[in-house]
Amino acid sequence: MSAETDAVHPADPQPGSVTDESHEPGGHDHAGHAGHAGHAGHGYMRRKDDYLKRLRRIEGQTRGLQRMVEDDTYCIDILTQVAAVTKALQAVSLALVEDHLHHCVVDAARAGEAEGEAKVAEAVAAISRLVRS
Repeated sequence: MSAETDAVHPADPQPGSVTDESHEPGGHDHAGHAGHAGHAGHGYMRRKDDYLKRLRRIEGQTRGLQRMVEDDTYCIDILTQVAAVTKALQAVSLALVEDHLHHCVVDAARAGEAEGEAKVAEAVAAISRLVRS
Protein backbone atom coordinates (compact mmCIF):
# COMPACT_ATOMS: atom_id res chain seq x y z
CA MET A 1 0.00 0.00 0.00
CA SER A 2 1.43 3.34 -0.99
CA ALA A 3 0.95 6.74 0.56
CA GLU A 4 -0.36 7.93 -2.80
CA THR A 5 -3.53 5.83 -2.56
CA ASP A 6 -6.21 5.63 0.05
CA ALA A 7 -4.89 2.54 1.80
CA VAL A 8 -7.45 3.11 4.53
CA HIS A 9 -10.91 2.98 3.04
CA PRO A 10 -12.64 6.11 4.29
CA ALA A 11 -16.18 5.94 5.51
CA ASP A 12 -18.62 8.26 3.83
CA PRO A 13 -18.16 11.73 5.30
CA GLN A 14 -20.96 12.94 7.50
CA PRO A 15 -22.82 16.04 6.33
CA GLY A 16 -21.52 19.10 8.12
CA SER A 17 -18.42 17.27 9.35
CA VAL A 18 -16.02 19.79 7.82
CA THR A 19 -15.50 22.89 9.95
CA ASP A 20 -17.69 25.92 9.46
CA GLU A 21 -16.57 27.35 6.13
CA SER A 22 -17.46 30.91 7.11
CA HIS A 23 -14.46 31.07 9.42
CA GLU A 24 -10.89 29.95 9.17
CA PRO A 25 -9.56 27.09 11.38
CA GLY A 26 -9.24 28.17 14.96
CA GLY A 27 -12.36 30.31 14.77
CA HIS A 28 -10.65 33.41 13.39
CA ASP A 29 -12.67 35.43 10.93
CA HIS A 30 -10.23 37.34 8.74
CA ALA A 31 -12.80 39.02 6.52
CA GLY A 32 -11.68 42.45 7.70
CA HIS A 33 -7.96 41.97 7.11
CA ALA A 34 -6.15 44.38 4.84
CA GLY A 35 -6.36 43.37 1.20
CA HIS A 36 -9.69 41.54 1.59
CA ALA A 37 -11.96 44.50 0.90
CA GLY A 38 -13.57 44.56 -2.51
CA HIS A 39 -12.83 41.02 -3.72
CA ALA A 40 -14.75 37.79 -3.92
CA GLY A 41 -13.13 35.94 -1.02
CA HIS A 42 -10.16 34.01 0.17
CA GLY A 43 -7.46 32.73 -2.18
CA TYR A 44 -8.66 29.14 -1.98
CA MET A 45 -12.20 29.95 -3.20
CA ARG A 46 -11.55 29.00 -6.83
CA ARG A 47 -10.52 25.50 -5.67
CA LYS A 48 -12.84 25.22 -2.68
CA ASP A 49 -14.56 22.05 -3.94
CA ASP A 50 -11.18 20.37 -4.44
CA TYR A 51 -10.07 21.34 -0.93
CA LEU A 52 -13.29 20.04 0.59
CA LYS A 53 -12.95 16.76 -1.32
CA ARG A 54 -9.36 16.34 -0.15
CA LEU A 55 -10.23 17.21 3.46
CA ARG A 56 -13.12 14.75 3.48
CA ARG A 57 -10.77 12.04 2.20
CA ILE A 58 -8.30 12.90 4.98
CA GLU A 59 -11.14 12.83 7.50
CA GLY A 60 -12.04 9.34 6.30
CA GLN A 61 -8.43 8.21 6.50
CA THR A 62 -8.27 9.51 10.07
CA ARG A 63 -11.41 7.57 11.01
CA GLY A 64 -9.75 4.55 9.40
CA LEU A 65 -6.75 5.06 11.68
CA GLN A 66 -9.08 5.00 14.68
CA ARG A 67 -10.58 1.71 13.44
CA MET A 68 -7.11 0.27 12.95
CA VAL A 69 -6.25 1.00 16.58
CA GLU A 70 -9.61 -0.35 17.77
CA ASP A 71 -8.98 -3.52 15.73
CA ASP A 72 -5.46 -3.95 17.17
CA THR A 73 -3.77 -3.56 13.79
CA TYR A 74 0.00 -4.04 13.61
CA CYS A 75 1.91 -0.89 14.66
CA ILE A 76 3.85 -0.48 11.43
CA ASP A 77 0.68 -0.65 9.35
CA ILE A 78 -0.84 2.13 11.46
CA LEU A 79 2.33 4.22 11.14
CA THR A 80 2.23 3.76 7.37
CA GLN A 81 -1.28 5.20 7.33
CA VAL A 82 -0.29 8.05 9.67
CA ALA A 83 2.42 8.93 7.15
CA ALA A 84 -0.15 8.90 4.33
CA VAL A 85 -2.50 11.23 6.25
CA THR A 86 0.40 13.52 7.15
CA LYS A 87 1.48 13.70 3.50
CA ALA A 88 -2.08 14.49 2.42
CA LEU A 89 -2.35 17.31 4.99
CA GLN A 90 1.01 18.69 3.89
CA ALA A 91 -0.20 18.73 0.28
CA VAL A 92 -3.32 20.68 1.29
CA SER A 93 -1.16 23.08 3.30
CA LEU A 94 1.18 23.76 0.39
CA ALA A 95 -1.72 24.33 -1.98
CA LEU A 96 -3.29 26.78 0.50
CA VAL A 97 0.02 28.65 0.81
CA GLU A 98 0.25 28.87 -2.98
CA ASP A 99 -3.32 30.16 -3.29
CA HIS A 100 -2.74 32.64 -0.47
CA LEU A 101 0.41 34.01 -2.11
CA HIS A 102 -1.15 34.26 -5.58
CA HIS A 103 -4.36 35.84 -4.36
CA CYS A 104 -4.28 37.48 -0.93
CA VAL A 105 -0.65 38.61 -0.94
CA VAL A 106 -0.76 39.85 -4.52
CA ASP A 107 -4.01 41.74 -3.84
CA ALA A 108 -2.51 43.33 -0.73
CA ALA A 109 0.66 44.32 -2.59
CA ARG A 110 -1.45 45.98 -5.28
CA ALA A 111 -3.37 47.86 -2.59
CA GLY A 112 -0.19 49.40 -1.19
CA GLU A 113 3.28 48.79 0.16
CA ALA A 114 2.24 48.59 3.82
CA GLU A 115 -0.60 46.16 3.06
CA GLY A 116 1.73 44.01 0.96
CA GLU A 117 4.40 43.92 3.64
CA ALA A 118 1.81 42.95 6.26
CA LYS A 119 0.54 40.06 4.12
CA VAL A 120 4.08 38.86 3.41
CA ALA A 121 4.85 38.91 7.15
CA GLU A 122 1.63 37.01 7.83
CA ALA A 123 2.52 34.42 5.16
CA VAL A 124 6.07 34.02 6.51
CA ALA A 125 4.66 33.39 10.00
CA ALA A 126 2.20 30.82 8.66
CA ILE A 127 4.91 29.05 6.65
CA SER A 128 7.15 29.03 9.74
CA ARG A 129 4.38 27.33 11.72
CA LEU A 130 3.98 24.72 8.97
CA VAL A 131 7.71 24.01 8.86
CA ARG A 132 7.87 23.57 12.64
CA SER A 133 4.90 21.19 12.71
